[in-house]
Amino acid sequence: MNQSRPASMSSFWMPFTNNRDFKANPRLLVSAEGMYYKDVDGNSVLDGTAGLWCVPCGHAQPKIVSAVREMVGQLDFAPTFQMGHPAAFDLAEQLMEYSGHKFGHVFYTNSGSEAVDTALKMALAYHKARGEGSRTRLIGRERGYHGVGFGGLSVGGIGGNRKSFGPLLPGVDHLPHTHNLERNAYTRGQPDYGSHLADELERLVALHDASNIAAVIVEPVAGSTGVLIPPKGYLKRLRELCTKHGILLIFDEVITGFGRLGTPFAADYFDVEPDMMATAKGLTNGVIPMGAVFTKKHIHDAFIDVPAGIELFHGYTYSGHPVACAAALATLEVFKDQDILGHAQSVQGYWEDAVHSLKGLPHVIDLRTIGLIAGIELAPIAGKPGTRAFTAFKKAFADGLLIRTTGDIIALSPPLVIDKHHIDELFGKLTTVLNNLD
Repeated sequence: MNQSRPASMSSFWMPFTNNRDFKANPRLLVSAEGMYYKDVDGNSVLDGTAGLWCVPCGHAQPKIVSAVREMVGQLDFAPTFQMGHPAAFDLAEQLMEYSGHKFGHVFYTNSGSEAVDTALKMALAYHKARGEGSRTRLIGRERGYHGVGFGGLSVGGIGGNRKSFGPLLPGVDHLPHTHNLERNAYTRGQPDYGSHLADELERLVALHDASNIAAVIVEPVAGSTGVLIPPKGYLKRLRELCTKHGILLIFDEVITGFGRLGTPFAADYFDVEPDMMATAKGLTNGVIPMGAVFTKKHIHDAFIDVPAGIELFHGYTYSGHPVACAAALATLEVFKDQDILGHAQSVQGYWEDAVHSLKGLPHVIDLRTIGLIAGIELAPIAGKPGTRAFTAFKKAFADGLLIRTTGDIIALSPPLVIDKHHIDELFGKLTTVLNNLD
């Protein structure tokens, strides 16, 4: 791999990036191991974001690297349309075990965006298969992020992601988000105020009638919008209302799945069982793109209990790619062998205290934590939303720290292998950055 600066960077149209700003002063990563990246100039960069929320086990885990090398030399590709390969079935069984057998089946995708769109399509087709084809409405939430497919954009609620792409899917409503700075600032864990916002679903049911609503999709913890933590009782109330009205509940666990809260999934942390979960990211420790939709058995069986033939006309060329399956199987082994969840739980208190030690620093107006996630909200510069946090991002990188920003919120989500000395380094550097922000 080229570890020097590219001769030209003009041809790559970068995703979710201010391309002109980046290419004027690029941040180029060339290697990674454990908790650190190394940039093109040889500087170490502490990874405060697990890549893009997707490297729970730390970088360059030997078992995962070895599994990928072995599989790519043995079976570089195998289709899963009308045929298969053993690793895809072995992984499905392992995922059922990892989920505590609360689900019956998984359907493989290649990303979180594809997992969300798959879950939405499954919801629509499920109701039709059961003779309730009028259930076509989908309900998301304001400030929700569900990827960049047309389905995910439609149920998503981040205005900047939606505004350039026309009317999107018809028949979509949004619940209000739960973020309330006035009532819930500086919360450790779930805030007390806001569970009543789940009852907004009753208003939508009254408006459209339950017979026309297929599914509600939410992130248990909204990550990409800036770490919005559900109020106590909120998710349980959503589950109750969906069950009451025959509406499917979908959890988007692309970020929260695979240990982010110290449990296998956020569904376990909150003790709420959705009908489907969309996952990706940590599934392969970020090594190979892969996603998976977990479904309850009754959803799968509604498709199977039909005349013989293809039950679901949906899938992807790379669904269950053998190299991705190898990476995912090895990732699950690392979770077990290294007790990744146990370690994450052991440092959560230290992490929480470190986050809340930032209270009182310049421009900090809120701090919120749950699991190994933190949201640090900064007061915006008048007329320049997002500028202050993005400046913090660039200053932090220059000082050897990778953080993520959305609007004027800094989001932190380190690899789950983080130790206390890494936490000290992270917040020492971040404190310096915040103390020197305009």
